[in-house]
Amino acid sequence: MQLPYIATFGALLALAGCGDADSPEQQVREVIGQMEAAVEARDVSALLAHLSEDYRDPNGSGPQEASRYARGYFIANQSIHLLTRIESLEFPSDGEARAKVLVGMVGQDADAAATWDLAADLYQFKIALRREGGEWQVTFAEWQRR
Repeated sequence: MQLPYIATFGALLALAGCGDADSPEQQVREVIGQMEAAVEARDVSALLAHLSEDYRDPNGSGPQEASRYARGYFIANQSIHLLTRIESLEFPSDGEARAKVLVGMVGQDADAAATWDLAADLYQFKIALRREGGEWQVTFAEWQRR
């Protein structure tokens, strides 16, 4: 199962946690929580709202390609569940965040909806976010299947 775009966004959700409600760390955690909810709800618009216009993956794909991939993945998988773990979260400069996130994804193919036929994958993501207009936006995501 190829899950790079979906898992990229799902990876961002893992940061639901502690700290000052107004801190950059907590703000990034909230964005990740919102993205996780969007993936599990199969809501392309809510998911893409967290991508910067400057978003690129290692292949140079941007937001439009991510949108097409997400739509296709959501059609093919009628049920999506994410398990996430933040391996690291850093703020190398003001308004910039970098996270390494481990994401387990379990999906059920549309044609297997009446069976227990599930597919699961595990990915490690390196994600960059930037504060744009007061909101944290994903600018880059790189992933590797584990």
